[in-house]
Amino acid sequence: MEMTGEFRIPAPQEKVWDALNDADVLRQAIPGAETVEKVSDTEFSAVAKAKVGPVSAKFKGNVTLSNIDAPNGYTISGEGSGGAAGFAKGSAVVKLTPDGDGTLLSYEVKATVGGKLAQVGQRFIDSTAKKMADEFFTSFAAITGGETEQVDAIAPTHVPMLPDEEAGLSLSPWMWGTVLIAGALVGIYLFTM
Repeated sequence: MEMTGEFRIPAPQEKVWDALNDADVLRQAIPGAETVEKVSDTEFSAVAKAKVGPVSAKFKGNVTLSNIDAPNGYTISGEGSGGAAGFAKGSAVVKLTPDGDGTLLSYEVKATVGGKLAQVGQRFIDSTAKKMADEFFTSFAAITGGETEQVDAIAPTHVPMLPDEEAGLSLSPWMWGTVLIAGALVGIYLFTM
């Protein structure tokens, strides 16, 4: 599945950029995040607890930033594992553009999950994703100084799975910056609405 969307954050672009690259801000904003560590200027690791339907686990993830164009955006790539609960891997292109006194955050994401999580079903994943996305953006906006609003969220587009993906579920969420930063699964929740 692939997904795109936009959110308006009521803070200047530079402030939003700094917050998206601040491990402490991400830890506070990501639901279930236990730790978020900035390993280097381009790498983060995280541990987060998450539950989708009957599947609940602690997820550990790593993310790498590339194509960095501060404060305009970057590409996020990473993967995370929740043991028997499953795994997630994917990438996202995140763009920030000034929008009056705020910032428009747009994203394009591709992700894959496997294991028990993939067996839970899209309905549980979608409802959990929406809830976690709302929680993330509410917290993120409060930290950066206001309230956020969803500008455009496009329903995930289903694309045929490749043969090696048939055992898993192909998903698309943005938070691969926050997704993988918070433990790959959290990102899937945040943008699989």
